[in-house]
Amino acid sequence: MYLDNSATTKISSEVLEEMLPYLKDEFGNPSTLYSVGRESKKALEEARQRIADSINANKDEIIFTSGGSESDNLAIKGVAFKLQKKGKHIISSEIEHPAVKETLHFLESLDFKVTYLPVYDNGIIKIEDLKEAITPETILITIMHGNNEIGTLQPIEEIGKIARENKILFHTDAVQTFGKVEVDVEKQNIDLLSVSSHKINGPKGVGAIYIKKGVRLVPLIHGGGQERGIRSGTENVAGIVGFGKAAELACSQLDEHAEKLSKIRDEIIEKVLDTIPESYLNGDRDQRLPNVINFRFKAIEGESLILLLDSKGYQTSTGSACSSKTLEASPVLTALGLDPVDVHGSLRISLAPESDVFDVDEFVEAIAQSVERLRSMSPLWNNDLDYDAVVGRK
Repeated sequence: MYLDNSATTKISSEVLEEMLPYLKDEFGNPSTLYSVGRESKKALEEARQRIADSINANKDEIIFTSGGSESDNLAIKGVAFKLQKKGKHIISSEIEHPAVKETLHFLESLDFKVTYLPVYDNGIIKIEDLKEAITPETILITIMHGNNEIGTLQPIEEIGKIARENKILFHTDAVQTFGKVEVDVEKQNIDLLSVSSHKINGPKGVGAIYIKKGVRLVPLIHGGGQERGIRSGTENVAGIVGFGKAAELACSQLDEHAEKLSKIRDEIIEKVLDTIPESYLNGDRDQRLPNVINFRFKAIEGESLILLLDSKGYQTSTGSACSSKTLEASPVLTALGLDPVDVHGSLRISLAPESDVFDVDEFVEAIAQSVERLRSMSPLWNNDLDYDAVVGRK
C-alpha cells in the first residue's frame, strides 16, 4: 500500500484519458492562430476555469506554472522585487516548505528582512505573534495553509484578515490543502496562492498561482509573453488539461473524501498510540489535514523504519520528499521544540482516497513489529541504560 501521498500521487485514469488527445493529435501551440492551435488554447482556458472555480477565483487570476515551487518563487520574489521601494520586510513561519524558505533566504542575501514566526509544540502560529511582527516596512506575509510533514493547518482566514487590515499582501502555499480541505481565496482573504497538480492525482510538472486582480508582480521568466506576460514559455497543454481535470474531480468529492480519510487517520492515530510504547503524535491533534499523520518513536531511526515497512509492502516516509536526502533533523519537527535525537525517529503517513482498501490493524501491527525489532537492536532502548544520558541530555 502506497502511503506517501504528500510526496506525490498516482495519476488517475480519468485524468490520463483527458490528457491523451493533447499528447497525440491535439499537439498545437496555443499561441498560434490556426485550428490545431486554437483547439489547444480552448483546452487551456477550460482548465484555467476549472482551477479558478475550485478556489472561488476569476479565470483571469490563474497563471499556470511548472509546479508549486515555481509558484512560491513567483509569488514571493515577484512581490518583493515589485514593492521593495515601499519596504523590504517579509513575515513567514518556521515550518515553511523549502520552496518558500530557500526563496526567503535568497531574498535575505539581497538585504530583505524576514521574521520567522514560531509554531510552538502544536505546529501552529499564534496570531498575537503575527500582529507583533508587523512593521511599517512589511510588504508580504507568506504562511503555508497545511504543512507537508506534520499536516497542521494554519488559521489562514484570520491571517489574511490581519494582512488586509494592514494593507499587506498575503500569500499562502496551499499545495497540500488544495483538493483536500476548503480553499476559498475570497473567504480566506488571500492575495496570492500556490497549488500543484501531482498532489491531487494529476501529472507532475504542472502548477498554478492565483494572483488577485490588482496585485502586480515582477515576472521571473521573460520571453514570448504567455500567461499574460507573467510567466513566459509555451504552456504544457496536456499537463494543464490533466491538472484541470484532477482539480475538478478532487474538489467535487472533497467533503466525501475528507470525511472518509479523517476516520482512517484517527483510527491509525489511536491504535498506534495505544499499541506502541513511547510513541507520540507530532503536531496538533485536531487542526490537521484529513490525510496526514506524523509519529515519532523513541530510540529508533526513521529511515530504518521506512525500509522495514517497505519490506512489508507499505511505502511511507520520514518527512518532506524535497529534503529526504539530507541526514539533518527535520527543521519542521525541531521547530516544535523536539530534541533532534527524537526527531530522527519520525514516520509520516499520508493517505489518499483509495487508502480505504487496506487493513488498518495489519498496518499498525506492521509498524509495531518494525519498531520492536529496531528497538531490540538499539542501545538506546536497553532498560539498563539511562536514555537521556546516552543521547547527551545529562
